Amino acid sequence: MQIEQITGLILAGGRGSRMGNVDKGLQLFRGAPMALHVLMRLAPQVGEVLINANQNLGPYEGFGVPVWPDAMQGHAGPLAGLQTGLLHCETEYLVTAPCDSPFLPNDLVARLAHGLEAAEADLAVAVTAGGKDGARQSHPVFCLLKVALLPHLTDFLSGGGRKIDAWYASLAVTEVLFEDEAAFRNINTVEELRRYEEQGVESPGSVP
Repeated sequence: MQIEQITGLILAGGRGSRMGNVDKGLQLFRGAPMALHVLMRLAPQVGEVLINANQNLGPYEGFGVPVWPDAMQGHAGPLAGLQTGLLHCETEYLVTAPCDSPFLPNDLVARLAHGLEAAEADLAVAVTAGGKDGARQSHPVFCLLKVALLPHLTDFLSGGGRKIDAWYASLAVTEVLFEDEAAFRNINTVEELRRYEEQGVESPGSVP
């Protein structure tokens, strides 16, 4: 799989309720909006990048990439953002990352792509071994999938489906293990934002 075959999608369409109903992707973190940190890490790994956002479209457009609001009405969650990305994706594959995860791995896409091809799967999802008793912890919004899945996802959403795990359960999914759990940390609250601000240039264990 070549890098030109993959589009990156930054999911920034949530309400930010745990951070006081603010636009998380635009919150400053170490001098730049969180979504910009994600863009800078993701862009070198893909052919192009899109952003899914439902508010403050102008500031996101200022990052220099296309910005698209949900095609569905009513803030239907990350699957609605994923559907929007698939609708506007011009490559064979789409990879997703949330706007509040500024430490994402620099080899995220390459490893997901290898896992997808090796398993001949529809979708590859990142997992870490950081769950209880060493159990694998899934990170469902870090995924690489075939754009051909768009009709399947649209049918799922049209039928009232909203849970990302439920949709994944209907697909041929492969899990790709990442050792660095810290790279998948997301910043959900003001307290977390301040704490990671104070931890230096990188979060402990994150990929430089």
